[in-house]
Amino acid sequence: MAQEETQPVLTKGSEGLSLPQRQALADIWRILPDARLVGGVVRDLMVGRTVADVDLATPEPPEQVQQKLEAAGIKVVPTGLSHGTVTAVIGAAPYEITTLRRDTETDGRHAVVCWTQDWREDALRRDFTINAMSRDKEGQLHDYFGGQADLLAGHVRFVGQAGLRIEEDALRILRFFRFQARYGQGQPDRDAVKAIADRVGLLARLSVERIWSELQRLLSGPAPAGQLALMAELGVLQALFPQGTTLERFKALIDLMPPADAVLRLAALVQGDVTTLARGLKFSRADEVSLKAFTEQPVPAPDMDDAALRCLLSDTPASILIGRTWLVQADLNRERPQSDEEKAQFADLRHRLATMDTPVFPLAGRDLLAAGLPPGPEVGRTLAHIRHWWQQGGCVASRQACLAYAGLVS
Repeated sequence: MAQEETQPVLTKGSEGLSLPQRQALADIWRILPDARLVGGVVRDLMVGRTVADVDLATPEPPEQVQQKLEAAGIKVVPTGLSHGTVTAVIGAAPYEITTLRRDTETDGRHAVVCWTQDWREDALRRDFTINAMSRDKEGQLHDYFGGQADLLAGHVRFVGQAGLRIEEDALRILRFFRFQARYGQGQPDRDAVKAIADRVGLLARLSVERIWSELQRLLSGPAPAGQLALMAELGVLQALFPQGTTLERFKALIDLMPPADAVLRLAALVQGDVTTLARGLKFSRADEVSLKAFTEQPVPAPDMDDAALRCLLSDTPASILIGRTWLVQADLNRERPQSDEEKAQFADLRHRLATMDTPVFPLAGRDLLAAGLPPGPEVGRTLAHIRHWWQQGGCVASRQACLAYAGLVS
């Protein structure tokens, strides 16, 4: 008789997670019973948010963690052994498991760590009290710094002394605004605000890649306008964008509830040469092209007919044209609040652009050569002339009609 498969025993500690996540945790806790859920997963379970990434900590050293998991048949990726982290891959999903740590050296960017058995000592090196809680397999919450009360009160507060936490890693300046936007209520923590204002210069130590990674999350997250205003008040925004920003335009855009596209929102915020800015922040090529394209002309208008929109689409992707409509609408909204009718007209325009087929010019140089045009510069000039005629006609003329217009067919 075939042996019946045993199902993992689900524990209280995994309540609130998806069934695949609970089953994976049951396997991990069977192997590492002292491990706990840590950080964002604990915080988000407490407020009822869907959890995408499940992170754990354990007092056991990383090599031992890896050996135990692999002995149980679990795939392990040594993602950061020097920092105590291995990743268990269960059901194609990653579960990061990090050994309890304490910092021995910090320089505002990187830390040298050593292992510890002390959960409180590990929690002390985290940024905010709401991120410093842990939950064991029995569902017991371990909260050393009042994170639960802060979460319920909407109080984003650094663990211990705010200044020390920032000096350990200056990126926590930007993280404060992101977490304040998502979890904060009312006035921001006074100690945090003062510590940030006094240490804005530490941002210069950070790599631009880390800065943009954090800014993307802030810009694409909830309620960014208020946090950017606070950043400007404390000098943070000026340190990041010395070429200048336009907070009024950014707020006007956010008030319209645009897509959570960080590059589009950045285009509404910044002034000056966006190409230089994009390269300074080491954007991907795609993001650099998008940022520049969002700020260019032409811009579709609600009163354009389908022929005019097809003409624009023949030169520019719909996503870029739609982005431009958001920015021009923000400029209008900045002058005066738009009526519901005006908002509806822009919404209809974006729907038309998103659903309209992209016109494709039906000719190429080889078609002109095949029709008898001799090779040379005249081929390119003729092709451009025909394409202009095709666009002016609404991008509907066929290949045969285009050749006939050029007198290349009888």
